[in-house]
Amino acid sequence: MQNKQSITNSNNHQPSTACREKHAAMKLPIRSTVIAAFGLLSMLLLVHLAADAQGIPPRPEPAHAPHLSPSRFDLVPASDAIANCESMPNPAATVAVFAREDVRGVDTLDLHAEGLRPNTTFAVFLTEMPVPPFGAVQYIGDFTTNAAGRGSVRVDAIINEAFAFNNITGVRTELNHIVFWFADPNDDEDCVPGSAPGHFDGDDQSGVAAMSSKNFLPGAPLP
Repeated sequence: MQNKQSITNSNNHQPSTACREKHAAMKLPIRSTVIAAFGLLSMLLLVHLAADAQGIPPRPEPAHAPHLSPSRFDLVPASDAIANCESMPNPAATVAVFAREDVRGVDTLDLHAEGLRPNTTFAVFLTEMPVPPFGAVQYIGDFTTNAAGRGSVRVDAIINEAFAFNNITGVRTELNHIVFWFADPNDDEDCVPGSAPGHFDGDDQSGVAAMSSKNFLPGAPLP
């Protein structure tokens, strides 16, 4: 009986004193970290309350913080022929420009259009003028409408400070307007039959101007 009791006790042994001390020592860094975190939060709260009590205003946003509110404006038919085109009875386009150059190195332009010719590609330009002869221009993108005549494009580029510079004449030209053209010269025949091809597309063949910011004349929508 004595031997059996001895075997039973050996199988139900308790942790040694050394093990308990090691386990307790492992908990100390965790407990210290938690206490330090609570102390830091308490100190920050006290500093904030003290600043409020003294009327200290909150720290202003950095000067280079992104502009969350875009500038928005509408485009209108670029000519009477487009405004009166029976196949496009209600053309409309809205542009939003997010000024992000200071933060991201580029601005973002969002263009949404509707009431246009279905399944048709349009070429988008920044321009010196929104009416012929348009002056200096910069090709920035294109979009294709769906079956309902709706289309959109997003462009990341320098928009608000866009300009063209002629290094021969030394003339700088601001590009403060937006115009988009029928990218294919055959696509404008319903509106302007027999019109001569233009140069406002990557293949140097375009239709007439469809929508523009001419409604801002004598000003411009871009700064």
